[in-house]
Amino acid sequence: MINVTKTFLPAQEEYQAVLQRAWETGWMTNRGVLVQELEATLISYLGVKNIIATTNGTLPLQIAIKALELSGEIITTPFSYVATTSSIVWEGCTPIFVDIHPEFLTIDETKIEAAITPKTSAILATHVFGNPCHVEAIASIAKKHNLKVIYDAAHCFGVKYKEKSIFNYGDVSTCSFHATKLFHTGEGGAMFANNETIHKKLYYHHNFGHDGPEAFQGIGINAKMSEPQAAMGLAVIPYMDVIIESRKNTVTYYNSKLDLSKLKPLKIREHTQWNFCYYPIIFESEAQLLKVKQALEKQKIFPRRYFFPSLHTLPYVEVATVPISDCISKQILCLPLSYNLEKVQLDTIINIINKAIK
Repeated sequence: MINVTKTFLPAQEEYQAVLQRAWETGWMTNRGVLVQELEATLISYLGVKNIIATTNGTLPLQIAIKALELSGEIITTPFSYVATTSSIVWEGCTPIFVDIHPEFLTIDETKIEAAITPKTSAILATHVFGNPCHVEAIASIAKKHNLKVIYDAAHCFGVKYKEKSIFNYGDVSTCSFHATKLFHTGEGGAMFANNETIHKKLYYHHNFGHDGPEAFQGIGINAKMSEPQAAMGLAVIPYMDVIIESRKNTVTYYNSKLDLSKLKPLKIREHTQWNFCYYPIIFESEAQLLKVKQALEKQKIFPRRYFFPSLHTLPYVEVATVPISDCISKQILCLPLSYNLEKVQLDTIINIINKAIK
């Protein structure tokens, strides 16, 4: 069986060796030594000013909305994972969908201003499959209209734009460290903010509002990462270069062997150091996609319709007209991509697809 992704697991004894340090201290949560070490390691590895490690990748979105004191309408993308939209609704705001760019698949920055109203408080955009939004244009629009910017950068571990970590853009950026992601802590996530005041608010919000053991800075929630999660991250991080190189080789092989006259791969924005986190392909029609998907699944190969359906179809959001997102979501499929996929496996996948689209 070949799944769309496969969790990279270090040798069990390597994980246990890191976790043993938590056993020795008896400190399993409440920002133990392993969490603090992981944060310091990631600050250095990613080239960011600060980081707050969290227990999953969704809470950072919700905390960011809370910390920035957003209300009313938040402009966002319909082409993302459901957590992007549900976090907006969960925090009592209204998502306003703006359609996506047909090649980069990120929010179409040229359509944002038309969606701004007196109720708009922010833009929450997704760097899709690790492909950056047009961050300069979004920053300019936000400044002009006095809006906050949050980036859902769940797929962006290690991504750089113009030689700077993608996490350094926006008022707040978030990331997922879920087991299916490039870098993972089993389950986990993180949030980033260059502004020290915002960073402090994020920090207090993720730990019940605590300012020391007996004082409170304000309202908060429990989003803290545990020591077992941090141990996994510390065991995985030494392998990141070989993981990314392996995935890069797989992407290169797909690009060289698939019939790209009838398929369209993701176009990466210029000046981007990409992380090879997913391999999405866009088919000529949904019928063609379903034909390929069925042919692959017959051989126990399981790609994923990611992101499908377009989020403007969710039952708890207002109706929106976003024809590109609606179309792309029905025609895009992520092929298997993980560490050390074997050439024979790749050839099987590629041959099935090329045969099915003839």
